[in-house]
Amino acid sequence: GEPFGQHRVPFAEPYWYRKGWKSPFYDDSHARFRVKVRAFVEQEVVPYLSQWEEDMDYPRELHEKAYEYGVYGACWPAEYGGTPPDGRFDPFHDIIFWDELSRYGGGWLAACFLTVNIALPSIISVGSDYIKNKVLPDAIRGKKICALAITEPYGGSDVAGVRTTARKEGKYYIVTGEKKFITSGMKADYFTTAVRTGGKGAGGLSLLLIERTMPGITCRKIKTQGWFSSNTAFITFDNVRVPEENLIGAENQGWLPIMLQFNHERFAGIIMGVRGQRVCVEEAIKYARVRKTFGKRLADHQVIRHKIAEMARRVEANQAWMEQLAYQMRENIEPHRISGHLALLKVQCTKDIEFCAREASQIFGGNSCVRGGIGARVERIYRDVRIGAIGGGSEEVMLDLAMRQARL
Repeated sequence: GEPFGQHRVPFAEPYWYRKGWKSPFYDDSHARFRVKVRAFVEQEVVPYLSQWEEDMDYPRELHEKAYEYGVYGACWPAEYGGTPPDGRFDPFHDIIFWDELSRYGGGWLAACFLTVNIALPSIISVGSDYIKNKVLPDAIRGKKICALAITEPYGGSDVAGVRTTARKEGKYYIVTGEKKFITSGMKADYFTTAVRTGGKGAGGLSLLLIERTMPGITCRKIKTQGWFSSNTAFITFDNVRVPEENLIGAENQGWLPIMLQFNHERFAGIIMGVRGQRVCVEEAIKYARVRKTFGKRLADHQVIRHKIAEMARRVEANQAWMEQLAYQMRENIEPHRISGHLALLKVQCTKDIEFCAREASQIFGGNSCVRGGIGARVERIYRDVRIGAIGGGSEEVMLDLAMRQARL
């Protein structure tokens, strides 16, 4: 096919973007969708991103703009306003979706796109028609924002230990508790919330749709190490009265839908990690071609070439593993059979993006230590590295999950 993107910079784009390179996974639909997502990012994000990061916020209307481009609703059912490209959205469209959106990083991506992608699946899979019709049309069109509220001050990956309680009182649940690190929590209109309605452990968990306008909800902004514009919040529920019809799925049956959505959250994290690695390689090569030390380009120093080679081999290997898993997902492999592999790849990608961010920073020197300027993309990635290694399941939890799934 014809080259696309930064094809003059080696390893800056996935292999199938290069002239003459083939892939068994992508067709014309994927290529057209790629153009659509890149146009949105270049026109509506790139000119403003640095200011959003400094402001630690992004404009709410970005959600609706993304929908107008055919991007925001691409992965959702058409019956609720979704706009799947050419009538379908497979795992390779999903790769393009996250890969193209991730080219410049930043908290806006987590708040604008990741939040809704982890908050709505449970509603779609087990929610009642009442909840679907109430939330999905506006959330999919970007008119309302829905966030996932699971993590608490007392624990993150230990989801079965959730302490927020929902006590039944007549036709209402009375919700009391706290949630922490809730991405987009400051902007969200709805919260897909994990609560304890029963006894200890996974068997006592339920999901409730909690609306921001309900009395007793307090949201406080958290200043994060990275993802500056993510609107991450600490949320307190103080005897919030939630109508029983806002129960998502069955009472005490919230564990499975929570677990199933984690597969896709980790898949998205993998894709963002691979693109982050690519950006480090791309920026390092562009800089090494023009920066001169000791009378020659950085790119002509063997030690720099080896740094770039080490980054490149990691990103290309991760791309291949990612596509291998995407193919299994397209062929409808059972979610539990692939979860361990997704966990392993998530760990590999978070470790490799940390490696690539460090090596690219070494190549940029002081230019990677300041916000803005020629090293801005690398600085932003370095700042965001730890979130990827912890969010969606820490590396330690992921490795243990993978080995339990492998049944050693």
